Amino acid sequence: MKKNIHPKYYPKAKVTCVCGNSFTIGSILPELKVEICSACHPFYTGKQKLVDSAHRVEKFHAKVAAKTKLIIKHKNKKVKRANKVKAKIAKKTDKE
Repeated sequence: MKKNIHPKYYPKAKVTCVCGNSFTIGSILPELKVEICSACHPFYTGKQKLVDSAHRVEKFHAKVAAKTKLIIKHKNKKVKRANKVKAKIAKKTDKE
């Protein structure tokens, strides 16, 4: 093994969960903080729980709302453009 290239190993690194559970493991970090552990994970507890730590659902809804807003804006532009064309055609027919 080469010297001075490996990180320091902590055999008793403390892991703390948001639920309050804490335990020790071996890690290269002295302390870890996690959002979910075996004491509060739905698979191990048998209780259904929505786990959305990255707010993916809200991000998805925001993307959909932005897309629909853009589509509506685009449709309004098409309607305005069509009305302008109709007005030009109407002017030409009135002159003749």
